[in-house]
Amino acid sequence: MDTSETNCINGIVINGDFDKSETKAVDVQLQCNLLTDGQSKFSIKTIKDNPVAMKYYTGFLDYKHFMFFFGILGPAVNHLQSRSSRLTPVNQLLLTLIKLRQAKDDVELSFMFRVSEATVSKTIIKWINFLYFQLKEINIWPSQSTVQQHMPTGFKRLFPHTRVLLDATEIPIQKPSNVNSQSATFSTYKHKNTLKAMIGCTPHGCVSYVSDCYGGSVSDRQIIERSPLCKEASKYFERNDSIMADRGIMVQDLFASNDVFVNTPTMLKGKSQLEPKDVVRDRRIASKHIHIVREIGLSKTFKILKKVSAANKLTLGSRIVYIICFAMTNFRPAIVNDWA
Repeated sequence: MDTSETNCINGIVINGDFDKSETKAVDVQLQCNLLTDGQSKFSIKTIKDNPVAMKYYTGFLDYKHFMFFFGILGPAVNHLQSRSSRLTPVNQLLLTLIKLRQAKDDVELSFMFRVSEATVSKTIIKWINFLYFQLKEINIWPSQSTVQQHMPTGFKRLFPHTRVLLDATEIPIQKPSNVNSQSATFSTYKHKNTLKAMIGCTPHGCVSYVSDCYGGSVSDRQIIERSPLCKEASKYFERNDSIMADRGIMVQDLFASNDVFVNTPTMLKGKSQLEPKDVVRDRRIASKHIHIVREIGLSKTFKILKKVSAANKLTLGSRIVYIICFAMTNFRPAIVNDWA
């Protein structure tokens, strides 16, 4: 080889008078440096000073907001640090939130955090269960006085007794191999296999109820019938409270005995068109019920809710719905204005 010839290896120019063994040694050294470079390992330090990156990866506004949530989890997080783990509890939470927020594959997360795929999988499952049981301890159902105190002006003028806004949401799952499970989870609305849950929020937009998840074939009424809102209505509602729900949620008879009214848009019931007063009322209900639709839409910015989940992880899916719909949404600024 001509001594004047040069080679470029990984961005470094090497003179042609290097022999092959020296060239190989340089290449190996560069690769080793890349593998051991501490700066290339993703961690909370990587994004702590970048609010845009923090919101993109975790959903929180900034590092202070992230650490506030971490602090709420209490000292129990320290017990999640095993001797063999290379990830601190803060970085374990970060990894889990990136999985929920961006639905990244485990192999990509293993590259980012420089751990094995098995470690990534175990960490995510461990933290989803931990977050679920920790956050489940928080009573998210506010008292009537609290709801009234924070009720937006427009809501109080039109529907002053509203306690909760209800709507259903569905997340896709893989088609189960069992025929009975296929039937139980098939949603005629989404035309695919799904998990379905009922979500409730206060007039001010705070998520106050998340039901268990059921197969997509279950109706909205069946979910409410099985919920503590119906079975233990006296614990959740007071006389003259009202529920606001979508047209398909016809459950007035379930709450009538507790003097709780259900506001839903008017059904035609054989009529060709609605009366003018019913049209006005329905528009008012729709203008307020949209708040729960927006809350659910905000939750679905966490891409894990749009990604098809494995059919054998339905319990985990139900817990993910609770964590995201409650924890992640309620720890962010309210999306309903005081005058809405």
